[in-house]
Amino acid sequence: MTMGFRGYRRAAALLQALIIIAVPFIKIRGESALRFDVVNLKLHFFGSVIWIKELYLVLAAVIFIILILIAVTTILGRIWCGWTCPQTVLLDISDDIASVFPVLPGNIARHIVLIPLSALVSLTLIWYFVPPADTMSSLFRSRIITGFFIVQWGVIYAELTYLGRTFCTTICPYSMLQNGLFDSETLVISYDHSRSDECMGCDKCVRVCPAGIDIKDGTNRKCIACAECVDACRSMTGRIPSLIEYSGKIKRKKTALFASITLIAALALTSVILMRPPLDIVVSRDNISTVDRTNIYSAVMHNNTKDIIDLSVRLKGNFRILGNSMVRLEPFSMSTKKIAVKATGPGDSVHFIFEADGIVLERKAGFL
Repeated sequence: MTMGFRGYRRAAALLQALIIIAVPFIKIRGESALRFDVVNLKLHFFGSVIWIKELYLVLAAVIFIILILIAVTTILGRIWCGWTCPQTVLLDISDDIASVFPVLPGNIARHIVLIPLSALVSLTLIWYFVPPADTMSSLFRSRIITGFFIVQWGVIYAELTYLGRTFCTTICPYSMLQNGLFDSETLVISYDHSRSDECMGCDKCVRVCPAGIDIKDGTNRKCIACAECVDACRSMTGRIPSLIEYSGKIKRKKTALFASITLIAALALTSVILMRPPLDIVVSRDNISTVDRTNIYSAVMHNNTKDIIDLSVRLKGNFRILGNSMVRLEPFSMSTKKIAVKATGPGDSVHFIFEADGIVLERKAGFL
């Protein structure tokens, strides 16, 4: 006897949950594999760093994700909703755990199970902003972390408990968007009306449907493509082909078109990230009164590499630097250096030269 779609869905759900929980614990070069550093406004992304000033990279990534969603929805229909959506995954897992406690009514058991599950989800979300070790050591000690944890816990629990599957068919914006992306060959779950005389009328497909629909009435926008009805029908028909199955066409011209567009977008995004300069410097003059023909400048430096960069600063023309002209940048770090510049002759702009091994950057700033 085969495992059925339900077994494959549970395997996919558990794999997804393990990956989401595990990623914050994975460290690359001493930092989380994926975490947004709120204090320093930078995103740690699998061994690299994207600064808040590089928002265009995040926008490019968002566009890439949108392209994937459009492609997947047009070809595979609501596969996300039934197989990988966190809403569906959490409700399925809670139902499975609740079924172990047959003494309690289904809803009560599920509500109890959702209490620790919601807490785990809340903690996991925080881990993507604060390292897990710091989160656990600060929990119930830091007002901010504790506040976020409790509020998220309550919101997630309330949403899963009181909205549940209704969220998918009433509020979810992605669910509403899907209707405009489907075509006649999109993968959907359908009932074979030509074989209606073979239906036993057991309505098992209706009883197992989490969305509460009857697939025999035709394709319904509330269907999340979980295939529970397919398994139910197969369990009744035995060796006879099921009356309910996935239908649609995956291999077609539109699939190749979307695959090509998505691949081009992926290559473009990768190129943009790889083409980032190893060092980025912005120099600006501080708005303070000048004394004895001396101006103060702020050099904001971003090290986009995994290596330490030792920079030296020198000037062109009739200017000289007062004090230390060296600065060390740690890997994937940002540093601001104050540079005092004194004029030794005429000039209305300062020409800065920043040098390191294989790196030479020139910046100009006005002089008063």
